[in-house]
Amino acid sequence: MDTAMSAGRVLAPQELKALSRRSNRHGILQFAIHLALIGLAAALVTAARGHWLVLPAMVLLGWVLVALFAPVHECVHYTAFRSRRLNDWVGWVAAVPSLVDFHFYKHFHYAHHRHCQDPALDPELMTPLPTTRWQYLLRVSAWNYWRARAAILWRVARGDFRDFSFVPERARATTRRSVVAMYVLVVAAIAGWAALDPWGPVLYWIGPVLLGQPILRAILLTEHMLCSDDGNALTNTRTTLVSWPVRLVHWNMPYHAEHHAYPSIPFHALPAAHRRMAPHLAHVERGYVRTHRAILGSLAGAR
Repeated sequence: MDTAMSAGRVLAPQELKALSRRSNRHGILQFAIHLALIGLAAALVTAARGHWLVLPAMVLLGWVLVALFAPVHECVHYTAFRSRRLNDWVGWVAAVPSLVDFHFYKHFHYAHHRHCQDPALDPELMTPLPTTRWQYLLRVSAWNYWRARAAILWRVARGDFRDFSFVPERARATTRRSVVAMYVLVVAAIAGWAALDPWGPVLYWIGPVLLGQPILRAILLTEHMLCSDDGNALTNTRTTLVSWPVRLVHWNMPYHAEHHAYPSIPFHALPAAHRRMAPHLAHVERGYVRTHRAILGSLAGAR
């Protein structure tokens, strides 16, 4: 799907060209800030060890860890940095904490953009959107995410791509090697870390990611649910207006309709794109709570 066409060419070619300029400087600064936030949250966990305050500190650490999905998403589009190699390297490393393989996700996400909201072809709808409150809880709790993640990684590691036709034949060997390398890295990291500090992997990685993933699931659910089922990025995707700290941690990802309409625009230019495109967007909401209230309202009659 040509998202620019579906967006009705809201942006003139010269505007789009100016907004689509990529920058190593912006990407490196943003990634450095993100790493610093992870370090700060980890320091809070260290300070709270042995006290009940360790739990909220782990939630905070989990939020910034799972929010590494944002730079992965940017790197998949090769918009985080001007350097293609930097996008590949940073994207692969940033994906590991949430057990996401960069190569698999790249093809998964390209198919999502091409076939957004098409239940037959959009891989994001491989797990259908919730129609009952129970399904909603399973989705937001991240139960569906971890179950699907384990199944996908196991199958890809064995070279089984039967349900993943969006991964081109030429890319399957690379994707399989990437998944196996991630397995090896994760196992080695946990084993080595646990040998030095038995509670380290639980307090600083496994626990925080389990606690933080529901935050990301709740955010991602708002991006397309209750939007149109057609190919128009102005109507099938929601932009959510949130506070500056949330935009910072999520690399401006809440400007999601702008991104779907023009995937070439890097994260640092999305606020400017929003100022230009806002009058043309069908779904702009203030905060995530309102959207989740609407979602739950749509499920009210379901059992």
